[in-house]
Amino acid sequence: MDSVRLIEQWPVPTAAAAVVAADGSVIGGHGDTTRPFPLASVTKPLTAYTALIAIEEGVVELDTPAGPPGSTIRHLLAHAGGLGFNEHKVLSAPGKRRMYSNAGFEQLADALAEHSGIAFADYQREALIEPLRLKDTRLDGSPAAGAVSTVDDLVLFAAELQQPKLIAPETLTEATTVVFPGLSGVLPGFGHQEHNDWGLGFEIRDHKSPHWTGANSSPATFGHFGQSGTFLWVDPEANAATVALTDRNFGPWAAEAWPPFTDAVLAELSGRS
Repeated sequence: MDSVRLIEQWPVPTAAAAVVAADGSVIGGHGDTTRPFPLASVTKPLTAYTALIAIEEGVVELDTPAGPPGSTIRHLLAHAGGLGFNEHKVLSAPGKRRMYSNAGFEQLADALAEHSGIAFADYQREALIEPLRLKDTRLDGSPAAGAVSTVDDLVLFAAELQQPKLIAPETLTEATTVVFPGLSGVLPGFGHQEHNDWGLGFEIRDHKSPHWTGANSSPATFGHFGQSGTFLWVDPEANAATVALTDRNFGPWAAEAWPPFTDAVLAELSGRS
């Protein structure tokens, strides 16, 4: 795919990207896809998927209490637990506001460790990283933002997000459907959104504007971006996913470069179908 070569025009020292079809095949790639990059908040989908596996294994349930009083696993996954961004401080009652929270994901991981009796990083390695053969992925810090990975590894994860093998398809559908609909909040880097829609650990495109995906991304698109200049999206209507990793922190350059890149990928995918 020629569109992935657009990463050469990004004002970053290093970038790598890949486009993954619904059957898991790589239909486009550019850059060093074996190079490890810090994921920043693209860590969260990995943590969320680990939680979904734990739910299916009976370690916890979505309604298991976790985090602040009145909050549950569901609240924490959906950034509706009421915790602040980085501080473990309650700023809102659970379920009332969409407050993007690293602290919430840290408390989610703590709850999984408490209920499983296994350190979160160990549980994630056994439940997710090893089964998917993510040979260069590791959690090196916070379960909200501390993972390191490669495009090649995230290609395997993107394939799992399109045709799940570690969880039931119904579980993934629930995770990529809006949870606590109608909540407003701030989408980091893109300002206040009247309907700041999230699923269980995945941001849902819906009709947000401005946004880091493309103008032509379907409302069903889900994924995440990271402050380290990284993103992963899955567009079910396009039957494809895209991963891009860089070594320049998110900023105005990314808000300007990523949407036209995504639209170019989608246009080329449409032309191939």
